[in-house]
Amino acid sequence: MIYLVRHGETKLNREGVLQGRSDYPLNEAGKRQAEETAAKLREMGVVFTKVYSSPLIRAVETAEIIAGPAAEIVTDERLLEMDYGPYEMTSLNPPAPELLYFFQDFVNHPAPDGMEPLDSVVGRLKSFMDEIRNEEGDILVSTHAIAMKGALEYLTPDSKGSYWSKYIGNCAVYRTVYTDGNYAVPEEALF
Repeated sequence: MIYLVRHGETKLNREGVLQGRSDYPLNEAGKRQAEETAAKLREMGVVFTKVYSSPLIRAVETAEIIAGPAAEIVTDERLLEMDYGPYEMTSLNPPAPELLYFFQDFVNHPAPDGMEPLDSVVGRLKSFMDEIRNEEGDILVSTHAIAMKGALEYLTPDSKGSYWSKYIGNCAVYRTVYTDGNYAVPEEALF
């Protein structure tokens, strides 16, 4: 099974700042979220045999907490958050008009100039998911909200963009499995 998790909360998440690829650690609430997620997964009997993470510290810390201190974490640039370009570190309270327009309808409104296009996000997550599809055991993938949506869009081609508008909270977990030459449609968030 492959478990996709969004990182825990950071100070910038709490403040409503578009942090993108800025490298900020988990805050205390984010650490607690990751600890609660780890406990729920342990209760389910999940033991990770492989752990992947975005190289950003908030995702790595989340992976360390969930998988345990002995886990070897492999970082992969394809798991980075969307590149927000000139909008990196801007406030979402309220967002700039062009950001609001984009966020209101990801499918039909292109990313503002300077931001990574969504098809690029899906492309790099597709590449990553295709690479790990035959690995055995329970696999943890620690990433970010838009990157996770890109993975879910790839895994669920019939979604017609529905994951782009879905809220994915800090430490939300989705589970999928690769069998018979295809990924199973991801379940709703486990928690």
